[in-house]
Amino acid sequence: MAESPLLQASNITKSYVGVHALKGASFELRAGEVHALIGENGAGKSTLIKIITGAVKPDGGAIELDAQTITHNSPRVAKQLGIAAIYQQPALFPELTVAENIALGLEQAAMLGRVDWQARRRCAAELLSHVGARIDVDTYARDLTMPQQQLVEIARSLGARAKVLIMDEPTASLSEEDTQNLFRVIRQLRVSGVGIIYISHRLEELPVIADRVTVLRDGCTIDTRLMLEVNRQQLIQLMVGRELSAVFPKKEVALGDVVLELRQFGCGEASIKNINLTLRAGEIVGLAGLVGAGRTELACAIFGLTQADDGESLLHGKQVQIESPSQAIKLGIAYLPEDRRRHGVILDMQIAANITLASLDRLSHHGVMDFEREKQLAADYTQRLGIKTPAIFFPVGTLSGGNQQKVALSRWLVRKPSVLILDQPTQGIDVGAKSEIHALMTELAAQGVAILMISSELLEILGMSDRVAVMYGGTIVATLNRAEATQQNILALALGHELSEV
Repeated sequence: MAESPLLQASNITKSYVGVHALKGASFELRAGEVHALIGENGAGKSTLIKIITGAVKPDGGAIELDAQTITHNSPRVAKQLGIAAIYQQPALFPELTVAENIALGLEQAAMLGRVDWQARRRCAAELLSHVGARIDVDTYARDLTMPQQQLVEIARSLGARAKVLIMDEPTASLSEEDTQNLFRVIRQLRVSGVGIIYISHRLEELPVIADRVTVLRDGCTIDTRLMLEVNRQQLIQLMVGRELSAVFPKKEVALGDVVLELRQFGCGEASIKNINLTLRAGEIVGLAGLVGAGRTELACAIFGLTQADDGESLLHGKQVQIESPSQAIKLGIAYLPEDRRRHGVILDMQIAANITLASLDRLSHHGVMDFEREKQLAADYTQRLGIKTPAIFFPVGTLSGGNQQKVALSRWLVRKPSVLILDQPTQGIDVGAKSEIHALMTELAAQGVAILMISSELLEILGMSDRVAVMYGGTIVATLNRAEATQQNILALALGHELSEV
């Protein structure tokens, strides 16, 4: 006899202006189960989660918890019922301490409103200890790293005695060590009977942590399978609705002249030194390395966000000293940063304005903006990159992560750069959108753009790169051709070993 579900969402529908986000989607969660929820960006995952947590009201359908229908759901009601969510972007108050953030929503007001500070700190320390987090409870949230913020949120959910815990891309910003620690915590929660909805684009994680998996596509529930009975390729096909023969559609391109060359390049402020690197027209060079190796710091120095103070940089054979991003842009260098929500797009600004933001000098005459030209450009790139939106005048914040990334990329394509630096271009986006970004990179390379791609995914590095430069300790320790670039060699170099030691 099948176990009764802890949580059940039945025939959920939700429409926005011009968009059917959910079309009769269903999902169930058992106590003590880790149930993965996957799908392409725009498949309806976020909308379903917002409905379960009470943040969004559905147009139709029902949500049941312990066989009782939840009526008049809201974030407060969901919280009282034991439904908690931990999102990809932690929602801590930066000006409060860790102890204060954990205490929010957990404590009942004492007599005369007094706070037992000692008990508050002790409770926070105990909860953090349960999740293996070595964090001072008096630290301000603004001073925590992203992984630390996430662990604080998990600790707070433990304190709230959640029955249902929703984790949205929980490992997106975690190191391997932090990821394994998180998995340990998840297993403890599962043993204690907590039901966990696990949303992730990292399909390789699912066999390790999930019991079942449900696939959403275009607002509909496509299938629910036991994790043991489905492989990665089958999941991809369920997600995209078509045979996906190549997530990495790399094509051989005839390489042109050297576009960018760094000779003994260094930046004391960014702790990078002795960088030797060349980028040729039509070439994709993957930049690999562990967290802290200096990859993003190198990208920032090339783009002028930090000032290089050693060595030389040559663009099309001519020495240049790039002192600001605006100078880099004029020279034909574009940079897509890692954190798209903070640095890649302006969420409250319209899609059209985001796309043309780096090209205002080309769209204005004597200080007067050519809005018709802006509209034309934005519509063109929205169609070209397949950005899913009802209209180009919608705020970027209404788009899925993959579509936000396409908007950020469009901004630089409008400039037609000769050098394009991509920092984690497919982080946090689904496999379908990832394939589209990769196809676009291949198209740009064929047009002669020189691409420097920073990625923490070895399969992406191996699948898309003509050559792989590996960083360790703030410098490039080796550059490998496609034949030399194996997972074993890249990892060995990233850990500071010589290839002769492998």
